[in-house]
Formats: sequence, structure tokens, C-alpha cells
Amino acid sequence: MSLSEDPDLQPILFGLFLSTYLVTVLGNLLIILAISSDPHLHTPMYFFLSNLSLADIGFISTTVPKMLMNIQTHSRAISYVGCLTQMSLFALFFLCPSRIEAQNLSRGSEFYLMGLSEDPELQPILFGLLLSMYLVTVLGNLLIILAVSSDPHLHTPMYFFLSNLSLADIGFISTTVPKMLVNMQTHSRAISYVGCLTQMSFFLIFGCMDAMLLTVMAYDRFVAICKPLHYHVIMNPRLCGLLVLVSFFFGLLESQLHDLVVLHFPYSKSVEIANFFCDPSQVFSLSCSDPLTKNIIMCLVGAIYGVLTLSGIFFSYYKVFSSILRIPSSGGRYKAFSTCGSHLAVVGLYYGTGSGVYFSSKESSFTRKGAVASVMYTVVTPMLNPFIYSLNNRDIRGALRRLCRTV
Repeated sequence: MSLSEDPDLQPILFGLFLSTYLVTVLGNLLIILAISSDPHLHTPMYFFLSNLSLADIGFISTTVPKMLMNIQTHSRAISYVGCLTQMSLFALFFLCPSRIEAQNLSRGSEFYLMGLSEDPELQPILFGLLLSMYLVTVLGNLLIILAVSSDPHLHTPMYFFLSNLSLADIGFISTTVPKMLVNMQTHSRAISYVGCLTQMSFFLIFGCMDAMLLTVMAYDRFVAICKPLHYHVIMNPRLCGLLVLVSFFFGLLESQLHDLVVLHFPYSKSVEIANFFCDPSQVFSLSCSDPLTKNIIMCLVGAIYGVLTLSGIFFSYYKVFSSILRIPSSGGRYKAFSTCGSHLAVVGLYYGTGSGVYFSSKESSFTRKGAVASVMYTVVTPMLNPFIYSLNNRDIRGALRRLCRTV
């Protein structure tokens, strides 16, 4: 709907909204530039104010430019993808944590992370081990992405989702390990409040994106095995791109939800997190807020992003196994099941280690069991995913060999 159908009012409305939009963008940009250029304004209050201005620019830019274009073109149409994108960005900037007013709660102070070991003789060994695991993870997942993008035979929905899963795994491990390596080299356990909030946000984005992509990949296997004749019609490029975009926005939504709640939580001046990264559950447990509120938030997030994703995976594979068992030949059953084996292994590894981290995070101290569970979830799982898919997949192995020959 437009603001008015009267053609005489259209130029007036266009000029009014254009001037309002320009004043808004210019005014907020001046605030951002003033704060960034003046060292006296480098305080938490003005830091949040500059982010509020940035959010306001994004907030108004999601609606007014499209409205101005519609007035000029005398059109009221918007595509499905355009509407979804506008709605997502509107929700993002509306819920942006920058819109929360800064509180006088000593948020310029630092948090302190626990190391994997206090033994100084173990530090070089742990550093070398974690660095090598990080490099192997990044290299392995990059090879998967390069192999899929360079081989036309792999330009299918299954491998498209796999390459996005590899990209999410690179981001997931990069939120925790580099900071841990820096702490080992500098013999420091400190992380700033903003740094902790940033690390927690990216951890949630990529972690939730992993869970959503695994659910999407299960749906892809369901369509491929249960509806093979309609596979390419259902899993068209538009739907595949939309599913990846939705996975990202769900991760972003979870991150923003946590940030909104955390920014309302008052903390004591001395904050020590019982993990080697800013684990969201640990940050929640350290807050001085009402325990009932924290439990409701944790249960809500767990229900949406844990139960729903697992339910989607279980439902998809229930249908897949039912279809496989109806195949008369054992060779056909084996061939159908072989396309799901790698995905099932990754799902088991991801949710198995994730459950270990969840239960170990309930403890107030950083135990050896909690350290092993956290390393398995944040480091080992992203590292093993490329090996699981490449060792059990002839197409990936062939694409990697052709990629190596071209290099």
C-alpha cells in the first residue's frame, strides 16, 4: 500500500521523505564521525551511542529507499525475496543490541578466561597442537569449498549446502582458537567486555548456522530419496539460496536475542568465566539477574534451536529409512544409505559434543571433563567434518584430485 493514491501529493511526499532520509543519515553519520575522531569520546556511553546511530541508519534504510523508488516508478510491487530481505533487516536493526542504552555497570572492565592448563611446560605443546588443528581445519574446509566451486559435477544442492557448512565451520573455529592462541603467547587470560560480547555473538551465529544447515541437509536427503523424480524441481537454486539465507538469519536472531538479554544483566566488577572462550551459558550463569529469567531464556532458545532442528533431522531420516527399507535390492539400499552416512556421522559428532559442552557448562568450575568437551565441540568437530565427507565420498575425492592437478 502507498501513503496516498492522489497523484498531486506524490511529488510532495517524495520530497518530504527524501529530505527526512538524508537528514537522518547525515545526522547519524556526523555523530559516528564525531565520536570516532575525538579521543575524549572513546568511552562506553559514546561507543553505544555510535552503534545506536549506525543501527538507526540501517533501520531507516530498510524502508525509505524502496518507498522512494516506488513513488518514482509508480509501482507498489516487491519480490518475494525482496520482501523477505526487507523484513529480516527491519527485524535485525529493530532488535539490534546497540539500541539498548548503556548502563553504568563497569562494562569497560575485563573478563578473565580460564586456560586449558596452568602448567607452563604444557603451554608450548598446547599452542602447537591447537595451532596445527586450527590450520588443518581451515585448510580442509577451504579445500572442500574450492573443490565444490571448481567442479561443475558438484554444483548440486547437497554440495552447495556442504560448502556453506564448511564456511560456517571456518567461522565457528575462528571465533575461539585465535584468541586462545594469543592468550597463550601473551600469558594473559583477559578479554574485554566488548571482545567477549563479540566472541559470544559470532559463536552463536556460526553454531546455530551449523545446526540449521545440518537440518537443511537432512531435508535435502529426504527429498532426494523419497521424491527423486521431483528433486531438481523442489530443490531449485532459489530455494537452496533461501534456505542458506534463513539459516544465517536464524543464527543472527539467536545472537541478537542473547545480546539483548546479556546487555540487561548487571555483572560484578571481577568476572571470571569458567571456560577458555565466552561460552554463552557461562556468561548467563555469571549474571546477577533473576534465575527464573535466565532459565526461561535458555529453555526458549534450546527449544527453538535445539529441539526444532533435531526434530527436523529425525523426521527427515524417519522418512528416508522408511523409503530405503522398501527398496527390494540390497545393492539399492546400500547405495541410498551411503549418501546419508557422512551426514549422519557429522550430525552425531556435532550434537554429541554439543551435549557434552551443555552439561559440563552447568558446573561452576572448569573441570577436565568440561575442557575436553569444549575442545571437542569447538575444535575437533570442525576439523573432522572435511575428513568425514572426503573419505566417504567418491565425488569429493575425485574433485580434490582434479583440483590438486590443476594447481
